[in-house]
Amino acid sequence: MYKISICSLSFFFLFIFGMLVMFFGVLYLFLDYSVFIELELFDLNGSMVVMTLIFDWMSLIFMSFVMYISALVIYYSEDYMEGESNMNRFVMIILLFILSMIFLIVSPNLISILLGWDGLGLVSYCLVIYFQNVKSYSAGMLTALINRIGDVAILFSISWMLNFGSWNYLYYYNFVINSFEMKIITMLVILASMTSSAQIPFSSWLPAAMAAPTPVSALVHSSTLVTAGIYLLIRFGPLLSLFNFGWFLLLIGCLTMFMSGIGANFEFDLKKIIALSTLSQLGLMMGILAMGFLKLTFFHLLTHAFFKALLFMCAGSMIHNLKDSQDIRFMGSMVYLMPLTSICFNVSSLSLCGLPFLAGFYSKDLILDIVNLDWLNLMIFYLFFFSTGLTASYTFRLFYYLMFGYTGLCTFFSFNDKNYYISFGMLGLLLATIFGGSLLSWLIFPVPYLVVLPFYLSSLVILVVVIGFYFGYYISDLKISFTLFSLKYNLLGGFMNLMWFMPYLSTKFIINLPMKMGFTYYKNFDCSWGEHFGGQGLYSLFIYFLDYIQSCYDYNFKSYFMLFISWLLILFLFFII
Repeated sequence: MYKISICSLSFFFLFIFGMLVMFFGVLYLFLDYSVFIELELFDLNGSMVVMTLIFDWMSLIFMSFVMYISALVIYYSEDYMEGESNMNRFVMIILLFILSMIFLIVSPNLISILLGWDGLGLVSYCLVIYFQNVKSYSAGMLTALINRIGDVAILFSISWMLNFGSWNYLYYYNFVINSFEMKIITMLVILASMTSSAQIPFSSWLPAAMAAPTPVSALVHSSTLVTAGIYLLIRFGPLLSLFNFGWFLLLIGCLTMFMSGIGANFEFDLKKIIALSTLSQLGLMMGILAMGFLKLTFFHLLTHAFFKALLFMCAGSMIHNLKDSQDIRFMGSMVYLMPLTSICFNVSSLSLCGLPFLAGFYSKDLILDIVNLDWLNLMIFYLFFFSTGLTASYTFRLFYYLMFGYTGLCTFFSFNDKNYYISFGMLGLLLATIFGGSLLSWLIFPVPYLVVLPFYLSSLVILVVVIGFYFGYYISDLKISFTLFSLKYNLLGGFMNLMWFMPYLSTKFIINLPMKMGFTYYKNFDCSWGEHFGGQGLYSLFIYFLDYIQSCYDYNFKSYFMLFISWLLILFLFFII
């Protein structure tokens, strides 16, 4: 009898539900229709505690994308996680992760958003520490603690919202109170979104979370945890424009883009390079969101989910065949050894760079045209386009190392590019990466944007990408004398590779003072006076008395006999009375 695995079963249900939800999302988009459901859970002293759900085109389409990508990732895990003794547990944790994200998407209420947000944080910790070793535990704790900052911010915003009578943010779209309380709430929501989307200075957890299995990375970096903050800010968009917080988010987004783009050009870990590219795209989304283009941000969020999940799947297939080696310096000639994976990897990389008519082009090119058109200062304009060039640079650097380079180490491995489950998952996302951008642009923008620019500005994007390709070739070209650009400048490379020393700032710098204070307290109190008058002192006192009494019993039979007679007399008198 044929036994259906949990991966195949999960894939089937998620795929069917994803297609069904996509159908309703497109229908609601065309009809301009929304469904708002309130379920009364209980009534306490005249106050109703309700569970609220919102189903509009944005939540339904995003939910369908999450389900579609999750279905293919779980199906892909059937081959990638082969030999895993706890496969059922792994899939159940991923399903809990997806459920938390769906719960966050359909919640217009800050309390239910917090439940989904906390679910994402807790389950992501379980997934990051899945390969139970010290590195995974450290990365999981860093991920959990930085995301706790966002949880605390949402809890504070829930407290402030008590003044307004409802926690549903939809009530404040048309009637926004320009008050101090609402400004505080908006600032707290921005803080929570910055932690989840790993913006500066909370960026260090994103590359560290690469300790998780690759299917988890594909899910986290495409449509779940890192996009939760962007999605929340899209929902709170009207409040951002009211209180003029756009300039702050624009600066933070551009700096994140710039920092992650440079860091990816000096990194040699394949998964961390792709993680830094995710960070770069999150900065791009944050920047265009700060300028007030909410639909365009959502459009790039969806297209990015397709090609980033595919990029991680291809990286996972290579790592799987290289027996878990992630260093790009040990790779090379993949186009001959793994042709299908190489095709998918190059298509997703070119989509990331914005090659015309792939998914990334429709959103990214439009974003850069809007940046050309909008009123921005020179620094923001420079950061946007320079970061785009850096994207092309580290993409070409990856292409150079993986496809052209040859180290001879590949001969020690046996390559299998015909795994059914891995190939099916990658091909499902390959089609979405090729055709998804145009389909989504027709759906979300029924009337296309028409951006009219002079020739030198309209050709600037192509020029920046070409220069970026050349720069990527320059810093990765290995000469006969084995001199690399990144090896000539060790200090610069280390500074950029460590994301401007941000992991140190998030870990050792913060924990150094409390550890020193704890050690001083332990040394001066627990190991000295506290020990003398505490447990050890009392223990020594009792031992002394016991030894003294025992010596009286052992060496003086007369004292022992007199004490025995005294007790007998006391007992005799007690019975007489």
